[in-house]
Amino acid sequence: MPIIDLYNNSESRRNLAHFAAMASLAVVDGEINPQEKKILDRFAEKLGITEAEYKEVMRKENKYPIESPLELDERLERLHDFFRIIFADNDIEGDQMGMVEKYAVGLGFPPGKAHQLVEKSTKIFKGQIPFEDYKYLMAK
Repeated sequence: MPIIDLYNNSESRRNLAHFAAMASLAVVDGEINPQEKKILDRFAEKLGITEAEYKEVMRKENKYPIESPLELDERLERLHDFFRIIFADNDIEGDQMGMVEKYAVGLGFPPGKAHQLVEKSTKIFKGQIPFEDYKYLMAK
């Protein structure tokens, strides 16, 4: 099933879609190493992934292709949705940032742009944006 199909339903399905995308990206280079597994475990917890869902996503025969939306607004919406979820506890750990950048690239952003978007999004969600940016956002 294309991962995009998981986005069209409830919040738990969207969370599962985000997690499946992260797992697919982690396994792209062959095996999931212990550090990647640790990060995936933390994302699973933040996203409310059940043990059964986790096992299903992690099965080798399950491949969830990430289908990048064509429209920029849709890609930004997915990235925003993901940040909203992972910052529910107001925190993201440094070792999770690399996986989030991979996710942004998987959504269709070029690597340099993905890095910028993740950095900006992190500052916004942590409330650490410069005053000029705050002023711009408030004026919209």
